[in-house]
Amino acid sequence: MKKILFLLFLVVSFYELKAQAVYQPYSFQFYQKLSGEVYNPNTRIHSSLKPFFIDDSLLRDKSSMLLSIGTDSTRKSWVSRKLFQEHLLDIQKEDYTVYADFLPDFQIGRDASGKKTTYLNTRGYQVGGTIGKKFSFYTSGFENQGRFAAYYDNYVNQTKVVPGQSYDRSFGKLTKDWSYVTATVSYTPIKYLNITAGYDKTFIGDGYRSLLLSDFSSPTPFLKLTGNLGNVQYMVMWTSMQDPGATKLSYDAGNRKKGGIFHYLDWNVNNKLSIGFFDSIIWAQTDDAGNKRGFDWGYANPIIFLRPVEASSGSPDNALLGFTTKYEFAKELVAYGQFSLDEFEAKNFFSSSGSSRNKYGWQLGLRGADVFHVAGLNYLLEYNTAKPYTFSSRTRIGNYANYNEPLAHPFGANFRELVGLLNYSYKRFDFSGELMYAKYGLDIAGQNYGKNIFEPYTDAVQPNGNYTTQGIRTDLFYAEGKVAYVVNPKYNLRLELGGVVRRESNSLGKNTTGLITFGLRSSFRNLYSDF
Repeated sequence: MKKILFLLFLVVSFYELKAQAVYQPYSFQFYQKLSGEVYNPNTRIHSSLKPFFIDDSLLRDKSSMLLSIGTDSTRKSWVSRKLFQEHLLDIQKEDYTVYADFLPDFQIGRDASGKKTTYLNTRGYQVGGTIGKKFSFYTSGFENQGRFAAYYDNYVNQTKVVPGQSYDRSFGKLTKDWSYVTATVSYTPIKYLNITAGYDKTFIGDGYRSLLLSDFSSPTPFLKLTGNLGNVQYMVMWTSMQDPGATKLSYDAGNRKKGGIFHYLDWNVNNKLSIGFFDSIIWAQTDDAGNKRGFDWGYANPIIFLRPVEASSGSPDNALLGFTTKYEFAKELVAYGQFSLDEFEAKNFFSSSGSSRNKYGWQLGLRGADVFHVAGLNYLLEYNTAKPYTFSSRTRIGNYANYNEPLAHPFGANFRELVGLLNYSYKRFDFSGELMYAKYGLDIAGQNYGKNIFEPYTDAVQPNGNYTTQGIRTDLFYAEGKVAYVVNPKYNLRLELGGVVRRESNSLGKNTTGLITFGLRSSFRNLYSDF
């Protein structure tokens, strides 16, 4: 694999870069504000692979504007400029650029139903920049302590992971303690190719959730090649992941490791229609007996789809196929969807037997920008569902997950979900709201009904007669609203007032959360609480 990458490097180094690609950290809130430009039928922007490298002039101009809202050229005080409109450190030279910021995230709240005070105490940083016209870099880090609502606490205590962040060093104490870091180095030798290596997340899709690859789990080390040839964008990514919940082979060996390779091709058929093809393979680096497998060189080829290779080698690996589509009627109305296929047996797929091997999920959504001709008013309405046992495997280590959390949807499998989002920005004020209703089936008395993707699908409660939401039928309602004043858009520093109402109920009881929060917050990371 090293030889392949070295040869690739030599070939592409002969070309000149015509546009500088700058890394924009992934944040759904930030990209939602770009909806009017990204989802515009007058353009052919590849929208479904995130984070973006902002090398398109339209996106670069718009993102620069979003990061400079309310800029006041009359501010002459250094303190005033740094507080309200500039990076803390900002060096702009002909050969290189560097910026750096301190990222506080201080929040206090009250869980009325649990009669509990919550808080988040985060000290973070970000450093980014460019070297010449071909290299860019970005890193961020956060040191965190916090107390949360009861349902959030329960999740952390069960998984030993703060959702989408990292392992909890508090080991079950009331105050959670964790670190979170990202780092990427990007090389764009020609306008047709970007090479990125680092420790971060990748999101595939045009919606809020993804049934292919989401940013819900912790960051991973990765190597990614992204090619752009006009209407076609192609990505291949190799990652290294961990499973802390799998039985350790020895103390010295640490967490069990597994590898992943992901391919995604996005084709803009015309200005309105896009379709995409996805596949991935997850494999254990050691089996349960401790036999080390290492890297499968059949997966080194960056331009071949993987399922035939995996099948022909007789491997025990976990393959996932997927498709995406998007149609832009207008920037006010965009339809999108996904389909993920975890296993295909024709006789079961086209029958109604409810086979436990019939594992797939799908998504259908609508989104739009500048609704009713109101600039900055964006919406999203989305439906997601996954059959029981989807994303699970024959063994825990081989499932479609990373660091005790799903690589796709936070609910795992055996669920249906409807989620709606509304966002409005006016000058430095930002308003956002979310409504979500989901139903899913929980396991009964240790029997595997299909939601928990860490349980082997070979232990299914029954081979046939399965259906979505089987088990303990559970209903989840979640509502959240936020009002924020953006103090400094360069690093998303804002004063934010928020409220959450969450109710989870089934035949065993009801769990209700009513939470109000206020804080001084910054950064472009996603902190999910709607699960």
